[in-house]
Amino acid sequence: MRIDELDFEYPENLVAVERAPVSRVMLFQNGEPRELEKGLSDLVQFFDKGDVLVLNDTRVNPRRVFTEAGLEILFLSDVSAEAASADSEGSEADLRTWSVLCPASRWKNGATQMLPGNVKIDIIARGRPQTVRTSEPLTEEYFEKYGELPLPPYIQKARDERHNRSLDKSSYQTAWAEKPGSLAAPTASLHFSNEDLEALKAKGVEIVRVTLHVGLGTFLPVTVENLDDHVMHGEWAEIPAATWAAIENAKARGSHIWGLGTTVTRTLESVPHGKLKANAHGSYFGETDLFIRPGFEFKVIDRLLTNFHQPRSTLLSLVSAFVGQGRAQPNEGVAIVKDAYAWAIKNQFRLFSYGDLSCWIK
Repeated sequence: MRIDELDFEYPENLVAVERAPVSRVMLFQNGEPRELEKGLSDLVQFFDKGDVLVLNDTRVNPRRVFTEAGLEILFLSDVSAEAASADSEGSEADLRTWSVLCPASRWKNGATQMLPGNVKIDIIARGRPQTVRTSEPLTEEYFEKYGELPLPPYIQKARDERHNRSLDKSSYQTAWAEKPGSLAAPTASLHFSNEDLEALKAKGVEIVRVTLHVGLGTFLPVTVENLDDHVMHGEWAEIPAATWAAIENAKARGSHIWGLGTTVTRTLESVPHGKLKANAHGSYFGETDLFIRPGFEFKVIDRLLTNFHQPRSTLLSLVSAFVGQGRAQPNEGVAIVKDAYAWAIKNQFRLFSYGDLSCWIK
């Protein structure tokens, strides 16, 4: 399948640059999209008693830091251990080595940049991502003090500003964000409050959690022409034993499994597709590089809640695969999803991370 099959046009004014007070919901059911007039309040009726809704409890790390010269650096991961093992002398400098994304073309060789807090930083390896070394160790306390949340680049572009707004600190975290580790929010969850979850529980819906720390793949575009040639970056995922038991019990009684977002979907589908390891207690964990594209066989999720995704993205590929499963041609899902997106755009739904919600019931 060619990546350009996942392309579509959209007006820039529909790119949401901040969360709306009330989410609109597009329901896709019986082959047709329509709007739920009361949004999330109407969505509750589509859940049955005994259904399971799965959430991602990751928390976004404020890992975006600006140098004094205005260079934006996204600190992806501490690679000090790898650097130390490569250095037989185990130099102290290797305790401050990071994998990052930055505008390396604007960073001259040998030029030391200054970070907030009087920390010096040098680029020691170029490419994508890059490797840098700092004069002081960067702790989580440092990032909490000087860092910003790594909003998607298209939000910065639409805002025409690079720094976070004051509301982003709360708006770009889910109500149940608990385990630090993500470079982006599981944005489908941004539509739901704890009160919404209580309404679902009152109906007999079981709420369970998984963890997937959203990583580098979120920020890197698909650069290959053939989707089959795309390589997914691994992301850490964990499924508690109680969560997996709830899913198995629900499936045994014929109840539905609702995935709140693509991160939840990839995490759960990683188990039957052999991407996560099981421990003695029944939990699953590990790095998953599961790539869901048309032709994929979903074995866990049968209801999908997710935002409207960017064209030519692996997330749009996942939604297309979900809609296309069970059809004569797997790629049929692509055309169906693009038609639904066209309907949403015509009806002025807000797009992407801070945008509106879509619900897919096959």
